[in-house]
Amino acid sequence: MRHARVLAVSAVAVSLLAAVAVAQTAVTPLPDNAPVRTASLEVDFSKTTWGDPKAGQAKAAACAACHSADGNATVEMYPSIAGQSERYVAQQIALIANGQRTSGASAAMVPFVQDLTPQDMRDIGAYFATQKASAGLADDSAVGDGPYKGMKFFEIGQQLYRGGDAQRGIPACMACHGPTGAGNPGPAYPHIGGQHASYVARRLQEYQAGVTQETDKAHFQIMASIAKSLTEQEIQALGSYLQGLHNRADDVAAASPRAGATQ
Repeated sequence: MRHARVLAVSAVAVSLLAAVAVAQTAVTPLPDNAPVRTASLEVDFSKTTWGDPKAGQAKAAACAACHSADGNATVEMYPSIAGQSERYVAQQIALIANGQRTSGASAAMVPFVQDLTPQDMRDIGAYFATQKASAGLADDSAVGDGPYKGMKFFEIGQQLYRGGDAQRGIPACMACHGPTGAGNPGPAYPHIGGQHASYVARRLQEYQAGVTQETDKAHFQIMASIAKSLTEQEIQALGSYLQGLHNRADDVAAASPRAGATQ
């Protein structure tokens, strides 16, 4: 089985229904039978200021065990959060701290985030926002049967990501997450390019199940309405495509000789 990097190129803006993507939050192992305490259901960011990356680096020290110091997690069960927007990271930390996000290993994060202030959350978010996200490989093995027979596996995900499926009411993912998967920090649509395939698939499966404890369900319901129409093959292929998705400029920079290097 061969694998390929997926290069994102410039694309025409897609005026389709907005789709909020895979939530990428941090998780860290929790001792067995340890008590889980959650904060109040309200985390008020109204009195905070822009996050301070330098302060955030120190506050994010505990995150390194699972997400690596720069946010590019090497273990697939933990999401990569490098390059994620400040706002999205802070929001997800808040949801975990107040008990509204409990899926996966989120509960393991509670002891590490429950005492953070809203400003701490923004500072941590600002730090990871300054880190450069890496990307993995997409599965380019041939599909042997079914509706996508003859296509490469990641191309199933690519087709949905870039064009959606109008007949099923599935919008192009890049309408909200951009052609390179960089997301949109304004409405807090997350950076998903380069994310672990298995993590992407699990989050899509959670959206497909349609169950959440979030009090503000707007973003979750958008994703749930889209994910419900996806087949398992499509979910896995989207994960594969996103794992390899990155900016072409990243390859150019990597191939360029260092400034001042001897030729």
